[in-house]
Amino acid sequence: MAGMICVRPGRETRMIYRTQTHQGRTGEKKGFRAREFAELITAARRQLDGAPLILVWDNASTHHAKPLREFCDRNSDWLIIVKLPPYAPDLNPVEGVWAHPKKSLANLAPHKVEDLTPLVKNRLRGIQRRPEVLNGFIAETGLTLEPRNPVTPTVQPQR
Repeated sequence: MAGMICVRPGRETRMIYRTQTHQGRTGEKKGFRAREFAELITAARRQLDGAPLILVWDNASTHHAKPLREFCDRNSDWLIIVKLPPYAPDLNPVEGVWAHPKKSLANLAPHKVEDLTPLVKNRLRGIQRRPEVLNGFIAETGLTLEPRNPVTPTVQPQR
């Protein structure tokens, strides 16, 4: 799964995500690559009416991939990246999203991954319909976005 919580002043908080199911086939990729992240970012911008994006990224290795860095550089007129410290899941609001469905799925024993995928998507759609839950994931981090200047924001802990 890859996703983002989107906040836009005057609008409801939203979550945009994508899933991939790894079948275990030889040569099959096991996770999201730069292209899929770039497509997710582009889809988010489209869904948010072309608004500029400020992405708060964790230290996932894919976020450092050259093709993704190049994508970000090419789109720097509408895309700003704020990087979290190397291991800081407690500062990443989307970690709450991933933890939420795990709680309700923890005791399931599907026979195959295809049985699990629709259940995960169902739980994620439920979260999408509840902006107050998404706001709670943001509040859990203790972070706010405080503008440093009109162009570049900074992530600040609440005091």
